[in-house]
Amino acid sequence: MVETKLYIARHGKTMFNTIGRAQGWSDTPLTELGEQGIKELGLGLRLAEIPFKAAYSSDSGRTIQTMEIILRETHNEHLPYKRDKRIREWCFGSLDGGYDGELFFGVLPRTKAFEGGKTVKDVTYPELAQSIVEVDTAGWAESWEVLSERIWAGFTAIAEEMEASGGGNAIIVSHGMTINTFLWLIDNNREKLSLDNGSISAVSFKDGKFTIEAIGDMSYRQAGQELLEK
Repeated sequence: MVETKLYIARHGKTMFNTIGRAQGWSDTPLTELGEQGIKELGLGLRLAEIPFKAAYSSDSGRTIQTMEIILRETHNEHLPYKRDKRIREWCFGSLDGGYDGELFFGVLPRTKAFEGGKTVKDVTYPELAQSIVEVDTAGWAESWEVLSERIWAGFTAIAEEMEASGGGNAIIVSHGMTINTFLWLIDNNREKLSLDNGSISAVSFKDGKFTIEAIGDMSYRQAGQELLEK
């Protein structure tokens, strides 16, 4: 059987990304620069000649817009393409759309997990999820159990579907914290890293087990940028 591999892209830079607002389940479109960055990614993936078999994204507008550009630039408009709400971004509840600084450096540091001067980098994803639940006055934020189960289920379902069809490569567009959470669930000893818009994180899947191949790889975007500059 052909190896099953997931190439997971973070969506292009959006309006909220640009002005430093937490998007979560709220949504804004890619900016002109964001679209350019994903065009670079698409061209870089085309240069790499990766034979994609299927495409998946979350149901958020920014990932759908990103995928449309990738499929166009890789000449893969014909690929089977599915949208899965399980690989959406984290929900920040009543703080969705708020400024990152207010959320991560103002509100959350007053929760129990941040006691002793801990920062966002110091707390685990389960602790961060609990902190968001604590400060969400609307009661919309997901508990760690719900959040982690939906993310894991979403990516696992994609991998199993690919494997059942004979394996191969899937291109997936998701969100920064969601991708990081998935990678952390595979290996929770790894360092938490910030993922750039248009980066690729790759995982292989065999015998029900994921293996991380790359995290936040920007080489495809760089190759596409170089091609455009020629």
